[in-house]
Amino acid sequence: MSELYIGTLSGTSVDGIDAALVRFSPEPELIVTHCAPFPPALRETVLSLCRPGENEIDRLGQADVLIGQAMAQAVQALLAQTTFTARDICAIGSHGQTIRHRSKFTPAFTLQIGDPNVIATLTGIPVVADFRRKDLALGGQGAPLVPAFHDAVFRSARRDRVIVNIGGIANLTALPGGSVTVLGFDTGPGNTLLDGWCRQTTGETMDREGQLAAQGTVRPALLKA
Repeated sequence: MSELYIGTLSGTSVDGIDAALVRFSPEPELIVTHCAPFPPALRETVLSLCRPGENEIDRLGQADVLIGQAMAQAVQALLAQTTFTARDICAIGSHGQTIRHRSKFTPAFTLQIGDPNVIATLTGIPVVADFRRKDLALGGQGAPLVPAFHDAVFRSARRDRVIVNIGGIANLTALPGGSVTVLGFDTGPGNTLLDGWCRQTTGETMDREGQLAAQGTVRPALLKA
């Protein structure tokens, strides 16, 4: 069986669709990446679906297909950078686009769109999707998903490690050395607020390469709190 997989992800910042081609044997290897900016109209649709509004079901259904198409196009553009074809890829893992995440509700629910059937049909590659709802069904919070990856790649038997991931929502993974325990949780807004501040203050869509953040200084009392 092929050890080549493609992952697609669109985060809460809704700035683009990331696609990555990876090999997991004998060691995890990142082969090539591609980022496809969100079409402006589709981005506005996604943002509007993140809050209650009129005609939500119809708008959601159409966006589900459109995002699936956009993710398939990102996969095709990714493969175009390589000598691989769809036949070489074992599967696509597609997280989709989160439009609601209500882990505190009773019952809790989470909803990601980007129809995996559309992605599979357009690319000719099997698709694995809908990652969060099983975690909720098992009593988890459905987020973050990345601790399992951190555990597989960064675990050390000799030392404690903590990994901070600043996505649209920031999260933390604690990996105690010499223990099988994995602790992961969201810590609060990340790039979503940073991007919003940049749009409002500088007219840019993001803090490119962290240039603005690098000019700041740490406030020890705030960091400790």
